Amino acid sequence: MSQPGEVAHDRAWLAELAWSPGLGLRANVLLEAAGDRFSRVTPQAGQIPPEAVRLPGLTLPGLANAHSHAFHRALRGITQASRGTFWTWRERMYEVAQRLDPDSYLNLARSVYAEMALAGVTCVGEFHYLHHGPGGVPYAAPNEMGRALVRAAAEAGIRITLLDTCYLAGGLGPDGALLPLAGPQLRFGDGDGARWAARVAALGADETGMLGPGARAGAAIHSVRAVPPAQMGEVIGWSHHHGAPLHAHLSEQAAENTACLAAYGATPAAVLDEAGALGPRTSLVHATHLTRPDIRLLGQSRSHACFCPTTEADLADGIGPAGRLAAAGATLTIGSDSHAVIDLLEEARRVELGERLATRERGHFTAAELATAATLAGHASLGWPDAGQLAPGAMADLVVVRLDSVRTAGSVPASALESVIFGATAGDVRDVIVGGRDVVRDGQHLLVADVPAALHDAITTVLE
Repeated sequence: MSQPGEVAHDRAWLAELAWSPGLGLRANVLLEAAGDRFSRVTPQAGQIPPEAVRLPGLTLPGLANAHSHAFHRALRGITQASRGTFWTWRERMYEVAQRLDPDSYLNLARSVYAEMALAGVTCVGEFHYLHHGPGGVPYAAPNEMGRALVRAAAEAGIRITLLDTCYLAGGLGPDGALLPLAGPQLRFGDGDGARWAARVAALGADETGMLGPGARAGAAIHSVRAVPPAQMGEVIGWSHHHGAPLHAHLSEQAAENTACLAAYGATPAAVLDEAGALGPRTSLVHATHLTRPDIRLLGQSRSHACFCPTTEADLADGIGPAGRLAAAGATLTIGSDSHAVIDLLEEARRVELGERLATRERGHFTAAELATAATLAGHASLGWPDAGQLAPGAMADLVVVRLDSVRTAGSVPASALESVIFGATAGDVRDVIVGGRDVVRDGQHLLVADVPAALHDAITTVLE
């Protein structure tokens, strides 16, 4: 087997059971890779190469975490000590943001991305807005914080799309007045869209947005609360020029809609549409409080809707209209956002379970549809359309989930995907292979020796 850090070479695996978009659930699937891509995928394989590694359990394509704020991981648990609200949670988040520097952010993000790898995540979309030093003073290297995230992902063995986020205002007041950045928020702002674009240009992405092996750049409009419509054009233009993903928070809180209507006489979705932000490369995160016209806009534009159900539940945001968005033509993806937990299997099933709670009916999304949101669709939303499936030419990413744990024992082959999507957890992930290289083997991360210790050290350093 290849060792971490080695150049990927030709490899073969025999999956006891495998599922992938376009392949379905098949038995005895021979997966062969040349370098970092699959060369052949053969279900019901007869002749097995002697070097093929046997993979018991259910093998899936790599999982894509389409929405992450790495530093929010430091808040897990401590914000549960009192009831609070979304807004009091946000103040605690600002306190953590204020304490981070490039070195502490590198250590924290590396351990968070290692936790993701243990959960089967092979690619993360990092919604990055912590750009500058205290007081908003730029670092000598203006993208030092962003580059720390790219390095962290590489050292944890996963790919990253750095969604560089434009964040210019402190919010909208109830009357729609634009609030200035203040306190820790000053670290987020570039002044205006043109200066955001100039800083992002210094990242050095090529014409396709690539930053290097395993890393690409994308753009993000934090929200209509933080970016006035007149400033959105620079962000959208950069995305179009590079053919890069464009992400934005959308209608996470009802108060956002109220303030947006007061400021612009339109819903957040309508404001983004008027600015030209919607489309197949665009992901709208949360999309919780949408009107019927909003849902039509997202569907007709073929935008992605990224649901983060554990965060949306943790922050009491509400249950978004996943079923109606999918029916309208939007593509669903999932993310772990604030990392209340890091478990994409849990996120995926909560999309369906949320629909059941909201409608008091079962059976809105199949296990295959939810798995597609976590694999192929998620990767496409992050600018990696050649990942997230077991197919020749695709990135050689594999996640093996145990079918013999206390949660999955008793699974039968015909419903193995349902057992995993609706019963397994991140703790059932056994092996993770990214681009043909082993990153997790038998539940152990091969690049970060002790992930719990790394998390503990990084978090306590930030919180002290």
